[in-house]
Amino acid sequence: MRYFISTFGCQMNKSDSERIARVLQNLGGKDVSSIKQADLIVINMCSVRQSAVDRAYGLIRQLTNNLKNKNRKIILTGCILQKDKEKLKGKVDLIFNIEDLPGLPSLLNKPTEKVLRRKIHYLSLPPLLKSCFSAYVPIMTGCNNFCTYCVVPYTREREISRPASEIIKEIECLHKKGYKEIILLGQNVNSYRDGKTDFPVLLEKINSLKGKFWLRFITSHPKDLSDRLIEVMAQGGKITEYLHLPMQSGDEKILKKMNRGYTIEYYSNLIRKIREKIPGLNVSTDIIVGFPGETNKQFKNTAEAMKKIGFDMAYIARYSPRRDTSAAHLMDTVTNEEKKEREKYLTEILKITALKNNEKYLDRMVEVLVEQNKKNVSWGKTRSFKNVKIDHPFPPGRFVKVKIVKVIPWRLEGLPWKPS
Repeated sequence: MRYFISTFGCQMNKSDSERIARVLQNLGGKDVSSIKQADLIVINMCSVRQSAVDRAYGLIRQLTNNLKNKNRKIILTGCILQKDKEKLKGKVDLIFNIEDLPGLPSLLNKPTEKVLRRKIHYLSLPPLLKSCFSAYVPIMTGCNNFCTYCVVPYTREREISRPASEIIKEIECLHKKGYKEIILLGQNVNSYRDGKTDFPVLLEKINSLKGKFWLRFITSHPKDLSDRLIEVMAQGGKITEYLHLPMQSGDEKILKKMNRGYTIEYYSNLIRKIREKIPGLNVSTDIIVGFPGETNKQFKNTAEAMKKIGFDMAYIARYSPRRDTSAAHLMDTVTNEEKKEREKYLTEILKITALKNNEKYLDRMVEVLVEQNKKNVSWGKTRSFKNVKIDHPFPPGRFVKVKIVKVIPWRLEGLPWKPS
């Protein structure tokens, strides 16, 4: 069996694909680099954005229209709404819930058989990691927040946390194998709770492990980021100086329509508090432009919030209606052209704040985890998740010291550090 996994969406989906790959490998499957070479194609779907759903539908149409390989099987999993399952039924060979991954071997043999949920949770399955130095470790899945534009509570269901002992054991095993970067994953990592172990306690336990590796986590929700968590982050050690904290909008009324559960004043004060505790913190965010009913004045409030907060990075998305969300019933009042203009406007603000933040690194020595090298140039990231271009070939997975000699909005540039 030659298989190809097409992954749509976020890091959680990428991590899920690594677990799917392990199950298929255990069945004797071989990963191939081209979808044309595969006789089993797994589409790991994401329903968060309509654009990702449309791409998945387009791929399925493309595959089903190509009848050259009659023995090829197409299976679908991931974040899928029930309506999408019903619409795609019969167009693919198998649709299964990602939670049923432990039962995939029997499903492949008998695709019409109803498979009971196994006692083992699918996140307990070992992944087939793509990287040999950086690993995703999911700690929870699901969401209880019900933001009006998001379908995750309907596709991933309610929040479920993995046992802390299992997470610790997985990380210890990764460290023994030489992994240098561990990234904790969850739709809302800071709501993690396993009995008496909440997220701050989990971070402390991981931080106390022996050996050197960097610890990151995504994604956090502003309303759940506690003072206790800030204190633990400020301890440093393995916990890196990076925080991804979605703002989504800088306008009070839009945030309320999104059901985000906080005000822009609360968000701004939270960022200020965190930066006071953790100097040099790199803060990135998510922002949606053109949410239904967003006026020009409300958009300008988001622009002002961006200027005031001064993000290092922002992932700006144009709103697109997602079926079966509360926001889908609202009138999409902002034209596509206006959404593009608003996205462009915020990007220009980001260029200014990102460059200003990066200028603080000039002539400084930073430690970089090398991710790749091409044509005698290495690329990697700092503890604070800054992209760095290094004018020297270093092997991937190695910590190196670099002197920053140039900065632009989206990266730092440096040379190997030579102490004077």
